Amino acid sequence: MFALGDELVFPSVDYATEEGIVAVGGDLSVERLMMAYRSGIFPWYSVGDPIIWWSPDPRMVLFPERLHISKSLRRIVAGGRFDVTVDQCFEQVIRHCARTPRAGEEGTWITPEMMRAYCRLHACGHAHSVEAWRDGVLVGGLYGVLTERCFCGESMFTLASNAGKVAFVHMVAWVREQGCALIDCQMHTPHLARIGAELIPRRRYIALLKASAAMP
Repeated sequence: MFALGDELVFPSVDYATEEGIVAVGGDLSVERLMMAYRSGIFPWYSVGDPIIWWSPDPRMVLFPERLHISKSLRRIVAGGRFDVTVDQCFEQVIRHCARTPRAGEEGTWITPEMMRAYCRLHACGHAHSVEAWRDGVLVGGLYGVLTERCFCGESMFTLASNAGKVAFVHMVAWVREQGCALIDCQMHTPHLARIGAELIPRRRYIALLKASAAMP
């Protein structure tokens, strides 16, 4: 287990534990976070714990062109039930993600420290949000980090049926417009698998990150 200090460095993901832990400690500065994401690493920890840096193997990813949209969701997207925007209220989105209850989960990993860190990333142009509105009220959305040609999804919330899913569909379209070749979903869930995401070996994920970063 590697303990990070003030030096801006991460160990190779090849040294990760079986669970995917690469290191602990350090800080959530913009520079360290961007170095982490570009290296296939992300922070995930609870209040009271040290910062824990992860790189799971295998990795859940979505190739944008392989997104599967059900017929019913396609009708909802086309029907204009929700208005969708990008980067209109990042802080509201991350706060909703932190406090919206999820089945089988207690509490949240999005600590106040994490919220401040990702708001700084947003201010620097690295983190982005997609929002779904109904009658002028924010009812769904998601946020993530953009690194060259990869969008690293972090969290999503839904306050109205299908609002989060609609935001996700628009996010995929938006990242394709940015030239992204890959969406990092981090961990496997049945929902992600149904919409076309797949598990790939960590080494392949790291290779794809490096290849995408080298593209013009």
